[in-house]
Amino acid sequence: MAQSVITPVSVVQHAHYKFVIFDAPNDANLHVYLQEILKEKVCHVVRVCDSTYETDSLQERGIEVHDWPFPDGDPPPDSIIVRWLTLVKNTFDADKKAAAAAGRSIGIHCVAGLGRAPVLVAIALIEKGMDPLDAVQTIRGRRRGAINAKQLSFLESYKRKSKKDCCIQ
Repeated sequence: MAQSVITPVSVVQHAHYKFVIFDAPNDANLHVYLQEILKEKVCHVVRVCDSTYETDSLQERGIEVHDWPFPDGDPPPDSIIVRWLTLVKNTFDADKKAAAAAGRSIGIHCVAGLGRAPVLVAIALIEKGMDPLDAVQTIRGRRRGAINAKQLSFLESYKRKSKKDCCIQ
């Protein structure tokens, strides 16, 4: 089977956090994305858009898939932010040394990998103590065109949920 051309995945790392942002696979090219996300040791995939592929091949490889869609171009609702931060905390902060040593990462995608997915990654970076504009710049440095004006405004006014250097209390 010929490999389908995909938009390259973008890896965003900060401290012991590692995120892999990508656009939405489909059943025809999922095998190509799977190679990339396995290379990056993705243990969770978060879909923030409507489903475009079957998840069996991910789950067979121990990758847990989370479906948390929200409208394109919008900031995420609080309920999704809480789920996202819980996932980030459980993946990276429960045992920081083990997470860093294992090189685990969270994969996240929306349709183009430019709006919804990068916004959630930015929220995790902000919760980790990064300034909102630095978080956006870090993501845009790896994923050109990420985060629209409405989402940028949301991130600039985002208030951390934790007082410490972690996701949620």
